[in-house]
Amino acid sequence: MNDELRKRFIAHVKECERIYEIWDSEDYPYPVPDLPDYPPEFSDLTCGAKTRAGHPCKQKILYSSGRCRYHGGLSTGPKTEEGKAKSARNWCRRKRTP
Repeated sequence: MNDELRKRFIAHVKECERIYEIWDSEDYPYPVPDLPDYPPEFSDLTCGAKTRAGHPCKQKILYSSGRCRYHGGLSTGPKTEEGKAKSARNWCRRKRTP
């Protein structure tokens, strides 16, 4: 049940972001766009990720991924060649520092 609700939450957030991007591309015209109403069943939605103790996380403040700030996921690292080179330079600087 919680996974289905989380998927609906993510879909709701994506729809709001889509409407906002259209509004943003038009240089913020007045009036502010009508966003879909926030469904009341989302008010009790929790992160649900497993904590170190094995219990589900109880955080209710969620990002658009449907997870809290603690369980949003780790960085996947640099993707571009420029980012990889910068990361390698930073690693070398860290090793040289006494």
